[in-house]
Amino acid sequence: MAAPNAITPRQLLRLIGTPKAPVLIDVRTEADFADDPVLVPSAIRRSFKDVDKIRERIGDRFSVVICQKGKKLSQGVVSWLQSEGVMSEYLEGGMFAWRDLPGAPSVPVSALPEIAQGVTIWVTRHRPKIDRIACPWLIRRFVDAQARFLFVAPGEIQGVAEHFGATPFDVEGVDWSHRGEKCTFDTMLDVFNLHSEPMDRLATIIRAADTNRHNLAPEAAGLLAISVGLSRQYRDDQQQLEAGLHIYDALYRWARDGSGETHDWPAGHGK
Repeated sequence: MAAPNAITPRQLLRLIGTPKAPVLIDVRTEADFADDPVLVPSAIRRSFKDVDKIRERIGDRFSVVICQKGKKLSQGVVSWLQSEGVMSEYLEGGMFAWRDLPGAPSVPVSALPEIAQGVTIWVTRHRPKIDRIACPWLIRRFVDAQARFLFVAPGEIQGVAEHFGATPFDVEGVDWSHRGEKCTFDTMLDVFNLHSEPMDRLATIIRAADTNRHNLAPEAAGLLAISVGLSRQYRDDQQQLEAGLHIYDALYRWARDGSGETHDWPAGHGK
């Protein structure tokens, strides 16, 4: 059971990657951060002295503040935020406790692309189907909740990247793309250090659907059908992205909690 105004690492781990995940604010000192330059997935760095910017970033959402040990810095910021009506808790035990939790991933800051206008900006081909929806889902849920995605004609990707400070992905000749038989989603799991049993299960399905190797996972044909059907519903790629995020939210929860559940008829034969 967590202390008052606190959330345990295990409780936080269950929320990360879901639409209900809190805004995570890392307020470690520069010295502490330099000793271990990684972030809890989706966390952003802010100075503990700049509560106004922290409050602005949180808005009306629930938040969790993280420091090195879950003591003076995070507890002080949380108490300050709560005094202004902001919903906030601190991570019990801080980053020390997070690192000790089996299966708790940490994103290396060195893996993050250049941040422009306060968020990461990514660009890829228009009319996304599978990898180009799955990768934005991964980034929004585990790396940068406010990441911006630009979908443009293939011949304009490089120019858009240069003019808007965007990082190209899922196109040939760039770092964030297919590597060998693996797809871009796999690449992002590798670089962001986000491998886990459910993420690897999800990655296999995405790879199978995206590279037409449905023998790798029986769910691949279904993902392809849903992805193609989704693309036929929207002319606006941003609207399609928002709709597609719900698909991957559901797939992730299936991969994490529900892959053993079956359904049959008559009722009662499944779990």
